[in-house]
Amino acid sequence: MYKNIRDRGTKKWTAMMLPEHVEALREWMAEDDYVEKPEFDDWELLLIQEEIERSIQSGSPVNIKTWKDGKVITFEGVISRIDYRLSQILFTTSFEKIRISVSDVIRVQVLD
Repeated sequence: MYKNIRDRGTKKWTAMMLPEHVEALREWMAEDDYVEKPEFDDWELLLIQEEIERSIQSGSPVNIKTWKDGKVITFEGVISRIDYRLSQILFTTSFEKIRISVSDVIRVQVLD
């Protein structure tokens, strides 16, 4: 009796996933990965500024964490200079030169 049952396995369930469902699931997963931008007081901003200045003076490599569109991105390299006119940090990694907005920086750590 059971030999005549033709179960299609997962094929029968994939037909129930409408494109709207798939899109909603992707949005829901993106919301789970979202990180709120941290708010800093004056002391924390001063510490970040001091670490940047220390790195420029010594030429030491740094680890910079930035916040962009709900994601934290980490860069490792050397700070070349600061463009005060555009409020950007000119940063050189082992592969490329990057411009990082000062307002996006959430952490700077000098690597000694």
